[in-house]
Amino acid sequence: MTDDLPEKATATEQEKWKEKGVAMRAFFYIFGTHVFAGFIWLLFYLGQHAQK
Repeated sequence: MTDDLPEKATATEQEKWKEKGVAMRAFFYIFGTHVFAGFIWLLFYLGQHAQK
């Protein structure tokens, strides 16, 4: 079995796939960092308003 696509087309597709992977990974890292920062902020907020 052989591919009908030229080698250059498959390389282009692979690069696009890699770019999508990098974009998704960056999105999840940024999203995860904001969730973690929000959790830390919540802890400080609750600690500040705790009954002593």
